[in-house]
Amino acid sequence: MSQSERHAPGHALVVGGGTMGVGIIAMFLGGGWKVDVVSRSASTREGLPDGCARALAALGKPIDTSGLATYATLPEASWKAIDVVVETVTEDLELKRRLFAEMEALARPDCAITSNSSSFPISEIAKGLATQGRMMGLHFFMPAHLIPLVEVVRSVHTDVKQAERVGEIMRALGKRPVQVKKDVIGFLGNRIQGALMREALWLIEQGVASPEDIDATVRLSFGFRYAAAGPIVQKEHSGWDTTCAVAKIIWPDLSNADGPPPVLQKNVDEGRIGFKTGRGFFEWDDQSMAKERARYEHALRKCLEIFREEGII
Repeated sequence: MSQSERHAPGHALVVGGGTMGVGIIAMFLGGGWKVDVVSRSASTREGLPDGCARALAALGKPIDTSGLATYATLPEASWKAIDVVVETVTEDLELKRRLFAEMEALARPDCAITSNSSSFPISEIAKGLATQGRMMGLHFFMPAHLIPLVEVVRSVHTDVKQAERVGEIMRALGKRPVQVKKDVIGFLGNRIQGALMREALWLIEQGVASPEDIDATVRLSFGFRYAAAGPIVQKEHSGWDTTCAVAKIIWPDLSNADGPPPVLQKNVDEGRIGFKTGRGFFEWDDQSMAKERARYEHALRKCLEIFREEGII
């Protein structure tokens, strides 16, 4: 297969049309792909064209959803044409296993079957299946149409060339793929993010700082640098000797909690879970949520402009 053939638009299947699914569908549509979507929910299927149009507009792509087809069940999809599948259903291991078994029977032998699961290892989802070489994690970050990175997660059974092929597809669609070579829980991004979140919530729990000041500290200090360089390159600038010395002092005092802190569990128990209920650590109404979403998306688009100028996506 030539370079141009590898990067030519193909035909994707996205299983699930929720918030994450819409962003992934828009990514494929924006790259000229045809996209089949399977969702049991009639209202979800009906709302997909509008949701994808909004996502395409946010990307600055032509609003063309003519390549979109929706179905209620897997067998209805255009399996003979499908090159890659992305499963995006709720985090239910047994459901994912059933879907993977059904998709294995329906898909072409060369079709890559992937899961956007953020928590379950692909080895657990694909356990016992006959063609695990073409199965892998394909983990996007919300909002999937704007965040450039995608994790290609291999199990011990995943064929490396298949994983690299999926990575090439993602790169051709404007993403920056990273190859996660071991099927660890949380992959790369969520493990690193989880370490930061554990410490941030511990500091709130202990009364060290307010949620507002925690956010300001991350965004306006070390987080400000992350748009310019990741943590490893940053320390190449400042010196690993300093990092080593600081680690000996600070790391022994960091939180090593193995579960959510009381301040988080209390909020969840009281229904303070953020935009979904209009309150979390902060209070929200329709107007303030709309304003925050617009601000957030605008900032992400500005970051994309920087990355495109650098040529890293």
